Amino acid sequence: MKKSAFFCIALMVISFFSAVRVHAQAFEAGTNVISGGIGLGSSLASGYTYGTQGIGLSAGYERGIWEAGPGVISLGAYLGYKTFGYSADGYSYKWNYTIIGGRGAYHFTGLNIENLDLYAGLMLSYDNLSFSASTNIPGYSGSYASGIELTPFVGARYYFAGNLGGYAELGYGVAILSIGLSYKF
Repeated sequence: MKKSAFFCIALMVISFFSAVRVHAQAFEAGTNVISGGIGLGSSLASGYTYGTQGIGLSAGYERGIWEAGPGVISLGAYLGYKTFGYSADGYSYKWNYTIIGGRGAYHFTGLNIENLDLYAGLMLSYDNLSFSASTNIPGYSGSYASGIELTPFVGARYYFAGNLGGYAELGYGVAILSIGLSYKF
């Protein structure tokens, strides 16, 4: 269900911009981009309706590799971190998530909207989970596993000051919605 809504939103964003035409490409083969951002919401610890989530932090790098149709395929790396915890009545639990991944994306350049980079892709990541508990329950030990994930994402960057831009991205990395700054070189 989450992935269906995710792809519907991606199609709406692309459709919205399809009527506007200008002459420039914000992303080409050979373009390098570094990004850093904060994330809101998360699919991590989604079974808990109470507790406190930290703000997700993420950093990434990508490089335009080759042209493909009206767009460019890029490859890159991702690093994200987020915490989740709760406590009540003599016990407390804390999860720390570190996500390290490789990403591939398709940057749609067919719209030719100046300074705008629309993209969608997949990330293959290792989600490292560390868990700690402080409890008065005798013999309690929590068991949670790290693992490998394949997750989709869709996003947009707008370069408002030369090579410096802002981005917004929907996906299932460290947050459902990430916003931040990008620098291309």
